[in-house]
Amino acid sequence: MKPNETLLNTLLVDNNNKIRFTDDEIGDEHIMTSVDTPMREDAFDLSDDEKMAQIEYHFKQIMETLGLDLTDDSLKGTPKRVAKMYVKEIFSGLDPKNMPSVALFENKYQYNEMLVEKNISFYSNCEHHFVPIFGKAHVAYIANGQVIGLSKLNRIVQHFAKRPQVQERLTMQIAKELQKLLGTDDVAIMIDAKHLCVASRGVKDDTSSTVTSYYGGKFLEESTKAEFLKYIAM
Repeated sequence: MKPNETLLNTLLVDNNNKIRFTDDEIGDEHIMTSVDTPMREDAFDLSDDEKMAQIEYHFKQIMETLGLDLTDDSLKGTPKRVAKMYVKEIFSGLDPKNMPSVALFENKYQYNEMLVEKNISFYSNCEHHFVPIFGKAHVAYIANGQVIGLSKLNRIVQHFAKRPQVQERLTMQIAKELQKLLGTDDVAIMIDAKHLCVASRGVKDDTSSTVTSYYGGKFLEESTKAEFLKYIAM
């Protein structure tokens, strides 16, 4: 083992505080390697049209490798449809230009209690197998002088969901973005979701769901956390 490397619960942490896993460990255990979505430096050098053209070409190769007949009327347009879906829809959250614009408003009502927006529906995709993750997000914050429009909470959740994800990272990305926008640590997030990488392959368990949470600021206090959980259960 190299200097400054620590073996913790059989996970190897290097000098850059990055945990190293095997491909099998990452995929089957649904592990994330960082809070930020892993992106190449040249991720946005290509235009959306250029990306769609490349994806269309490569997806056509995948379909042909699987033995599918792309002269069939039902299949011949699939590579183009998939390319457009990837870039313009289900992975559009990768591009910072698609971050929803957010306007904050002065808290003129002097509402200083918790605000909870619960049961926000979202669809994402597992970054290990590229199959859907879907569920509900519950978002809460305590205003620090400014408030955000309710629909913007939904849009922020959906923006970060529209990229290859792991649920832990999705939870933290939503929380960190709201803390930055609102200028307060007093943010809580809970996500309850089903993963088709668990339900439709591998262990094939269709009844389980995964719950993740983030608590910041006042939500670390047991009484505030309990109030948040009470509202979710209502």
